[in-house]
Amino acid sequence: MSLMGVDVGTTGCKAVVFDESGKQLAVAYREYPLLSPKPGWFELDPQRVLEDVKASVKEAAGKTDDPVQALAVSSQGEAIVPVGKNREFLANSIVSSCPRTADLVKVWEDRFGRGEIFERTGIPVASCYTPLRLEWIKENEPEVFKRIERVLFFEDLVCWDLGLEPAVDLSLASRSMCLDLSTQSYWKEAFDSIDFDPAKLSKPEPSGTLIGNIGEKAAKEWGLPAGVAVVTGGHDQPAAALGVGAIEEGVACYGLGTVECVTSVFDQPLLSDEMLERNLCCYHHTFPGKFVSLAYNFTGGCLFKWYRDTFGEGAVVEAERTGGDVYDILSAKVPSEPTRLFALPHFTSTGTPYFDNHSRGALVGLTLGTTEGEVIKSILEGVTYEIRMCSDTFKEVGHPVKEYRCSGGGAKSETWMQIKADIMNAEMTVPEVSEAGCLGMALLAGSAVGVYRNVKEAVETTVKVTKRYEPDAHRAAIYNENMEVYKDLYPALQSINHRIARF
Repeated sequence: MSLMGVDVGTTGCKAVVFDESGKQLAVAYREYPLLSPKPGWFELDPQRVLEDVKASVKEAAGKTDDPVQALAVSSQGEAIVPVGKNREFLANSIVSSCPRTADLVKVWEDRFGRGEIFERTGIPVASCYTPLRLEWIKENEPEVFKRIERVLFFEDLVCWDLGLEPAVDLSLASRSMCLDLSTQSYWKEAFDSIDFDPAKLSKPEPSGTLIGNIGEKAAKEWGLPAGVAVVTGGHDQPAAALGVGAIEEGVACYGLGTVECVTSVFDQPLLSDEMLERNLCCYHHTFPGKFVSLAYNFTGGCLFKWYRDTFGEGAVVEAERTGGDVYDILSAKVPSEPTRLFALPHFTSTGTPYFDNHSRGALVGLTLGTTEGEVIKSILEGVTYEIRMCSDTFKEVGHPVKEYRCSGGGAKSETWMQIKADIMNAEMTVPEVSEAGCLGMALLAGSAVGVYRNVKEAVETTVKVTKRYEPDAHRAAIYNENMEVYKDLYPALQSINHRIARF
């Protein structure tokens, strides 16, 4: 029997089937459009997402003769789906990087106190969280708000469509900014303030909790055997952390996906003033008894995709002609030495530590001698400068990262990984299985149905580091100099970008 992990991301979804040793047996992927109904706004069509998830699951399950025994789902954080009484989707899902609720941040800070919210939930107030989204819907789409019978994350949306009573794991429920960290229940007073009944949210359960077994009808629709066990999964970042074996303090998962994120592991909740000052969250890991914090930038791998779609037509044509990978073709153009260009990767919104919805992207240092390869490399460098600055905040609060274990699409690129090692001036390790989030979900599923005695045994059985990237001393020294320039880039452009954002 095999195990399946499903990941529902911001721009695509995948389903991966593994055997008990962690060997990948089958994978299927679908990409869906990130919609922008207004400049700077971002959302997803939940019906399209659900159809693509279903197609991915059906395809992956059909590629292996080893029947799926159990599955779990990881999901992007924050994005919610409002559902009506007839199971209809009432609106598109606003994704985390959409700044339309920015004006409500101060409202919530004034209403409950920034410190009070953080101490209760482990989440610094930001525009992306559930109660702010719901309040925006109430104010701007009141007819939609009145018709809401359920609010689902994408994890529990999948469970719901599989015919089960939806449940959401603690790590993803925490991304609502309304899960009490100590009681593991929803913060009723917060929802009372916007006249919303938290009973409309799915019940929070620890990751790895058996939800139920799918029936004949859902099994046929999803291309799965009847009786497959469905298990609570996780928010995508701690899901990937589990899949790379980041289950001890000092070990972090460096996720190289649409969003770039360093997920650092703590033994205990860390809710200090220093954490709050740096907008660092603290919430439940997918591994039992541990907690995580995130340092991230919303514009990660999607920036390279933006370059591909906007300027990479020649590379796309070449990839189609040769059967090569378009990103490998673009990466082959980059110079070996560090550039003196500086890309500020705030093309959607910023993550930690700024949470500035009005910042904008920039490319500084261009001359008539600048080459395409330098521009491409500066994009990869800029994303990594930003994540180094973010990751350094863990050191500032007394919990430095000692080991980075990398996951996601970017971890497959040797060019990108070496840039990461040089800029971070640290060893980057890459586990054998690149689809870490899906592996983490498969391990939770397997632990719940007795394939493994517990999640720790599952990790020890399956996670193997196969590649290591060491920093080059010469390039690392140059990047250390460049970091001093990069740190000044956001403050120098902040006023200009805020003026531009008002247009």
